[in-house]
Amino acid sequence: MQSLDVISINIWQIVVSLLNLVLLFLIIKKFLYKPVKKMLQDRQATIDKQYSDAQDAKNKAIADQKTYEEKLSAAKLEADGVISAAVDTAKAREKEILAEAKQKAEGIVIKAENDAKLAVLKAEDSIRQEIINVSTALSEKVLEREISKDDHKNFIDSFIDNLGDSDE
Repeated sequence: MQSLDVISINIWQIVVSLLNLVLLFLIIKKFLYKPVKKMLQDRQATIDKQYSDAQDAKNKAIADQKTYEEKLSAAKLEADGVISAAVDTAKAREKEILAEAKQKAEGIVIKAENDAKLAVLKAEDSIRQEIINVSTALSEKVLEREISKDDHKNFIDSFIDNLGDSDE
């Protein structure tokens, strides 16, 4: 059989390899692991801060939206109130204008009636004057035929009396 010299276990070499491994582990831990861990923690803190800032901004946006909606609702209510008040004012003004127009129309009708009555009275007076003129002319014609003064006076008096009776 052959010799097993090739496969031999050297304890010192194993110990030195283990010491190298531990030393390498400590060096890596000291110079690489801690700075990398610190960098990761810093990154995590930055990310957490950004999430927190984003959440705060979201909450503020929601609060601003609620405030805006409340103000919009209040503005709509105020606008509705203003419109309602304007409609009420317009209706009241409409009633005033209609009442004023009706009153003016009634005044115009009354004035027209009074004018018509006055025109009738003037026409009656004009007719009376015309009758008087005609009767005077008639009287002159009759007088020309030699009526006595007494007849003439009686004739005029009876004519005037007849005019007075026809007025009533």
